[in-house]
Amino acid sequence: MSGHHDHAAHAGSTHRWRLLTAFVLTAAFFVVELVGGLLSGSLALISDAGHMGADVIALGAAVLATWIAGRPDRTGRRTFGSYRAEVFASGLAVLIMIGVGVFIAIEAIDRLVRGSVAAPTPTTMMVVGVIGLVVNLVSLGLLRGGAAESLNVKGAYLEVLSDAAGSVGVLIAGVLVATTGDGWWDSLLALLVAAFVGVRAVILGREVLAVLGQHAPVGIDPADADSALAEVAGVREVHDLHLWTLTSGMNVATAHLVIDPSCDPNGVLQGARTMMRQRFSIEHATLQVEPEDADCGDPHW
Repeated sequence: MSGHHDHAAHAGSTHRWRLLTAFVLTAAFFVVELVGGLLSGSLALISDAGHMGADVIALGAAVLATWIAGRPDRTGRRTFGSYRAEVFASGLAVLIMIGVGVFIAIEAIDRLVRGSVAAPTPTTMMVVGVIGLVVNLVSLGLLRGGAAESLNVKGAYLEVLSDAAGSVGVLIAGVLVATTGDGWWDSLLALLVAAFVGVRAVILGREVLAVLGQHAPVGIDPADADSALAEVAGVREVHDLHLWTLTSGMNVATAHLVIDPSCDPNGVLQGARTMMRQRFSIEHATLQVEPEDADCGDPHW
């Protein structure tokens, strides 16, 4: 069996400061945008403020998840630790994005169908839109560095990216309302923002479900891993190979290796572990070596 690996410095905790800074910036601007939307009567601003409020909750959950994931297990029952808290936080972000997107879409369609929409104040829309875009760009710059390493940070990054699109939409709507005097531009842009939010939610949701469903990690073909283990010196057969992602940056593997009786089991084990680490970036591989005549049963999974 492979040795113990310390995963305390997981991807999410490494980027906690990015999440925390983005959370503070987003929470501050949420208040500004909500007040601006109410004063101007702009659905685009109010809907984007609603999305921003959802982001405040999602980012707060993401920060909390990194803290929970790093806590030691005092009960002894969490044998995999609490790392999945970050994946659950990403799932919460998906649900919030879907909820906000549906609400915005319903409100925008209702206004467009009614047709009698008073034009909002375009100046307020554009000023708040510019401020929001600056805040979003700063947050995106912070989160971009961790989005490729942590699903939790990626969820936050996509949330803020949706906000940035919303700010651009508010700016465009403000210009069109100021130019034409028609309030329906405001509702149309709000509807487009809702569609964008929905698409991003589906993309992230698929990744979350893949982790919770214990699919093979992205970029690793189980057949390739099976063949690579079979090529390790001394290995005659590989069976019961399982690959999954515990949380972002933590890929895990288990397998049974049937070895040549004349080989040193420790040498085979070390070679297999080294190969998994170097070729597939799997630091935690639990490998069982066994002789050809071993009866390990058939688990059917």
